[in-house]
Amino acid sequence: MTWKDNLPAVRGKLLRDEPLAPFTWFRVGGPADVIFLPEDEDDLAAFLKGLPADAPVTVLGVGSNTLVRDGGVDGVVIRLGKAFAKVEPREGSRIFAGAAALDATVAREAAKAGIAGLEFYRGVPGTIGGALVMNAGCYGAETKDVLVEAYALTRAGERLTLSNADLGYSYRKSARAASEPLIFTGALYEGRPDDPAAIEARMAEITARRETTQPIREKTGGSTFKNPPGHSSWKLVDDAGWRGKRFGGAMFSPLHSNFLINTGEATAADLEGLGEAVRADVKAKFGVDLDWEIKRIGRP
Repeated sequence: MTWKDNLPAVRGKLLRDEPLAPFTWFRVGGPADVIFLPEDEDDLAAFLKGLPADAPVTVLGVGSNTLVRDGGVDGVVIRLGKAFAKVEPREGSRIFAGAAALDATVAREAAKAGIAGLEFYRGVPGTIGGALVMNAGCYGAETKDVLVEAYALTRAGERLTLSNADLGYSYRKSARAASEPLIFTGALYEGRPDDPAAIEARMAEITARRETTQPIREKTGGSTFKNPPGHSSWKLVDDAGWRGKRFGGAMFSPLHSNFLINTGEATAADLEGLGEAVRADVKAKFGVDLDWEIKRIGRP
């Protein structure tokens, strides 16, 4: 008997051998052994407590910054739904957001409430859970600038409240999340009071900038590589000659050369293979290491 034969009872849904491609923005990838869609936080906590310790666990948001490999994913993939998507303004220019809430939704709700400082989330694809894991940000602002505390469950189903300092944030990374398997369930942010119309105007500028400089309507995963110290990834990819060059069904966007896109027929192997080819070429030509910002998971 394996862990697959000993899954806890749940109130949510358990799906076996479920294709993951429809759950990701790249629209590629093999199946998960099991997908768990919890009914609420209590359901998730009970499931984790009862799940055999040898069962691997992966958390998947809206799949905006994730490449699922063609062989699929071992273990249980947890995907948070509506119960984890609540957004609630609070006193003192604070706002609560569930881990499944879209970053852009949180920015819009903050604007309506006259809470400034979260405008950058309008330009971040994905959910709050992913933003907490990777200190997501853009245009000079990032999660750690506005986060008060985050709420999470451990692999054993224990509830945690983590301060901003507890998460050990640096560029596109949380030291705590990297060292310990955490399932974020929500976060509390604090901005500053401002006129909603002024906040909306700043968000409109971010939206316009994204639409003219990024391939946001393509099958993409956002920024492919982190910016190395002293360099811009897009320029390194561009200078190495990879803008618009195809590799199977994959290519780096002609519009923004740090955006990897599925042109329609790509496999996960095409996408990852192109990324690795570019990394090797940039290293050979410029002596600079490009580190993946996109999370790659699963079996080749």
